[in-house]
Amino acid sequence: MRPLPRTRRIVTTGTTALAAATRQARRLGYRVRDDAPRWWSSRAARRTRSAVALLAVTIIGAALGTLLLANVRQDVGPFQADFRITPTLHGGTEVRLPPLGSLTLRSHSGPAHLEIDLAALDEGRTRELVTQPNAINRASADAVTDVTQGLRRVALQFAGAAVLGAMLAALIVFRSTRRAAAAGGLALLLTAASLGTAGATFSRSALAEPTYRGLLGNAQTVVGDADRIASRYGEYTAQLQKMVTNVSRLYATITNLPVYEPADGTIRVLHISDMHLNPAGWSVVRTVVEQFHIDVVVDTGDMVDWGSEPEASFVDAIGGLGVPYVYVRGNHDSATTQAAVARQRNAIVLDNKVETVAGLTFAGIGDPRFTPDKSEGEPADPNDPYERAGVQAVGIQLAKTIAESPQPVNVALVHDPAMAAPLAGLVPLVLAGHRHHREIVTEPGPVGAPYPQTTVMIEGSTGGAGLRGLDTGTPLPLELSVLYFGGENRQLQAYDEISVGGTGLSEVQLERHLAGTDTEPEPTTTPTR
Repeated sequence: MRPLPRTRRIVTTGTTALAAATRQARRLGYRVRDDAPRWWSSRAARRTRSAVALLAVTIIGAALGTLLLANVRQDVGPFQADFRITPTLHGGTEVRLPPLGSLTLRSHSGPAHLEIDLAALDEGRTRELVTQPNAINRASADAVTDVTQGLRRVALQFAGAAVLGAMLAALIVFRSTRRAAAAGGLALLLTAASLGTAGATFSRSALAEPTYRGLLGNAQTVVGDADRIASRYGEYTAQLQKMVTNVSRLYATITNLPVYEPADGTIRVLHISDMHLNPAGWSVVRTVVEQFHIDVVVDTGDMVDWGSEPEASFVDAIGGLGVPYVYVRGNHDSATTQAAVARQRNAIVLDNKVETVAGLTFAGIGDPRFTPDKSEGEPADPNDPYERAGVQAVGIQLAKTIAESPQPVNVALVHDPAMAAPLAGLVPLVLAGHRHHREIVTEPGPVGAPYPQTTVMIEGSTGGAGLRGLDTGTPLPLELSVLYFGGENRQLQAYDEISVGGTGLSEVQLERHLAGTDTEPEPTTTPTR
């Protein structure tokens, strides 16, 4: 005997059960209308049930197909972005940038939600973005084209995944190629309607009103107005070539500076700090390393802004400097940032350690805080006992390490100058940053200490405070210093303070100072051209 088709078996079983339930109800004295089972078994009812079943299977299959298959990978600038469309009732767009957070846009309505994950960085394109002057402009110009191409590809993938998922679900449930084809056609209509609704309800104004989540929620507060920064960055980058060119002429100004002839054994140290992701800072650093024959670069922290994994590629420029690079972590640098620096072949990370590099013995320790949303240059809060105790504890910890060191320490490195107080008398010189302006203070040592006083040299921001510095009325100059060490005890003999930027954004100023003198020399300025 030929078996009934699956759908007919389901209908027959349901009809038999309904009839049995009707007879039982009558035996118990209930009145039951006879037209209900007749309607249920009618042709119109069977067609309605069949259409509803087909629609339900199509929707479920299409939803599963899009969840599993409706995603594509598209290059957007230095990012390898994942585009995904998922079924939803509310539409909209979410852009994720882990671990910084995400932003949500009310870009469209309809049952299609767009997700863009900017989770992976392409190493080659990121290096090009950092090292080539015009790479940022090219990436900005191509970004719209890249995103548009990604949207087209994911829309086609969304439709194809929905059709395939619906057809497979129909084949499994109904075991009929005719029903599978019908489900595929219905899924195509549904996806076309969804994408059409998204396109018809697209709102350009929503792009200017995103909702931030995670660390990105602090972006506007910390960075400032994006339009104002963008306009100043255009003016700023237009002057970068002049700035770097002028730095290359700095060494020719030495004849106008106070007399100081570095001896053959002089050790030249370049002190930088607070780069804050400004790629222009690397151009200046490379030029000074070459022109001043630097033996070792010292970085007192805040190389990046948020300490995130995508920012870690910024440190790759360290390897191209060709000299040892000694680094301590700042409060904007995470453990991820520190690990990325440590991977550079010429980098030495000091975190409560003592190391001899290029003939000088350095001791250093990282900032105990990780506060990427903290305002730059903001000192330790004297009213916060936890923060004050943490900073003091780190200084005391480094002081103990220095006291136990078998060799005398020439230079101690910290990020926040507040950590330098416990080091007074233990070392002749402490280098710090954090405050984004230059300052030199003298800390008297206790009675019986190895040194009667300790000089604390605070560097300005070598990155001009990064993009955040452009939110002020005048961009901060890029500041860095060359320190000359000599003599039997490797003491500081002289130092040059270099400022790139300032008035007109392309002026370069160099000031020579002789250690141990109270005279303030006239600055030598390389004019803009």
